[in-house]
Amino acid sequence: MKSRIFAKLLLSFLLVIGTATLILDFVIRQAWEQSLKAEISGELTQKTQLLANRVQSDHSRPLAKLVAEEASAANARATVIEASGKVLADSQADPESMENHATRPEFKAALAGHIGSDLRRSHTVGIEFLYVAAPITGGAVRLAYPLSTIAATTAQVRRQILYASAISILPALLLAALLARGVTRRLTRIVAFAERIAAGDLTARMQEAGDDEIGQVAAALDRTANRLEESFNAVQRSRDQMETLLNGIQDAVFAVSAEERVIWSNGALARLPLKARHGQGVLDTVRDPSVVAAVKQALATRTVQRARATSVVPGRLFDVTAAPMPDGGVVCVLHDLTELERVEKTRRDFIANVSHELRTPLTSIRGYAETLLEEPGLAKGTQEFLEVIRKNAQRMARLTEDLLALARVESGEEKMQFEAVPASVLIEEAARTFAEMAGGGLRLKVASTSEGTVLADREAVQQVFRNLIENACRYGASGGRLEIGAAERGESVEFYVRDFGPGIPSEHLGRLFERFYRVDKARSAESGGTGLGLSIVKHIVLNHHGEVRVESELHAGSTFYFSLPMAERLSPAVALSQRD
Repeated sequence: MKSRIFAKLLLSFLLVIGTATLILDFVIRQAWEQSLKAEISGELTQKTQLLANRVQSDHSRPLAKLVAEEASAANARATVIEASGKVLADSQADPESMENHATRPEFKAALAGHIGSDLRRSHTVGIEFLYVAAPITGGAVRLAYPLSTIAATTAQVRRQILYASAISILPALLLAALLARGVTRRLTRIVAFAERIAAGDLTARMQEAGDDEIGQVAAALDRTANRLEESFNAVQRSRDQMETLLNGIQDAVFAVSAEERVIWSNGALARLPLKARHGQGVLDTVRDPSVVAAVKQALATRTVQRARATSVVPGRLFDVTAAPMPDGGVVCVLHDLTELERVEKTRRDFIANVSHELRTPLTSIRGYAETLLEEPGLAKGTQEFLEVIRKNAQRMARLTEDLLALARVESGEEKMQFEAVPASVLIEEAARTFAEMAGGGLRLKVASTSEGTVLADREAVQQVFRNLIENACRYGASGGRLEIGAAERGESVEFYVRDFGPGIPSEHLGRLFERFYRVDKARSAESGGTGLGLSIVKHIVLNHHGEVRVESELHAGSTFYFSLPMAERLSPAVALSQRD
């Protein structure tokens, strides 16, 4: 590469020198010829005028001899022409054999009383002449100077120029070679610097001196290298911090490229009994269909996907989150839920066991209290105490029943019998079954319905309606009416129960479906609520692969929504899992 740059620069210098030499030769030669012709023309004009004076004044000698003498003295061809154009005398040719000169330009000008001149090839001798004619009485005289002498002189001058150029081209080439070598060395250093930068050596610097263009380029490249190094170091520090952070968390994290290959993983993944190697396929790293499906779905849809994985590590449960990255890949997080699930199962079992154990003594307490209340002649104070015992026993019995129901729904022990049911049928059953529950001045109305068909457990859905309607009767009775209805929303049917009571403050809406959460605890205690109804609703709907939400406005009532997927739009796998 170095030799190529040197050769190109040297060739460029050689072309410049050669072109300059040719231009100089052309310009000097043209100027020399024009100058020489002008000088010869001036001298020839003077000699022609002298010839004209002698021809007119000297009549003692023969015209032919006089012409020969003047031609020899002027070193030119002399001719005397009469007014008709006939040649009277010529120093180099026989006048009788010469043609008439009446049409010659210089002769016409002389006859008009001027000095005439013309440059042309002679028909008589066949060479190029410079003709100058001067008027005389009865005609004109003319001198002709051969231009072959000018060509010879010009050729000699040209040879001298070329010789001088040949001599001067050697030091010029030597100087050009030195300049080309210097430029080549500087350009070679720039190329070497660029190759080091391309190879990742951001510490490379030019350190090129000079204020010319190459020096300015080198300085600009040095500044660029400095900024690249600073940016790279900042990115590297950020990457190291991020890697340290990701390695410090307990969740297993790995990144997958758009080609579904693992490109990074943290230490938590390495601590799992998995063979995680960079560059291998995600299926070779995590042999769990839920994880692989979540990654593939996130790559295809560019949306966050969530799933539960049970076969990543035998006996352990993971929450899977797959999120798309800007470069087209996906980052996947495996959050270990094993201990949390164990604690949750222990809690559910404890609640279920305690609730189950409390059913019998609570039934006994309520039975004895009711029996004692039927005894005649009880004192008023005794009767009041027994009534308090009966009411609290009844309330505790309802609480245990709700706790058992919630535990069964959360754990999945209560198997649901799914079937395709028209949404309108579920609405009609709810209206017919719970119309009496409203009572007390409340009117239950079907506001809208849907022709869509959902895959649902009819008894579980009626339990949802019962809890929602009971909740509306308890807290929204002041509105005077309740509405239930359904409408299609995309691939699901959304049911709702609406009251027109005082509404719920916005700060409570996010926690309404938590177990034991109450907006007004005093009022809830008076009405006998357990705080578990909405939590049961939530888990029943989730077991149907649906969603639950609430909208409320103060002094305008509340609306509870729950959606169920439409039966004809469920994927076969989801439909089968619901039936099972």
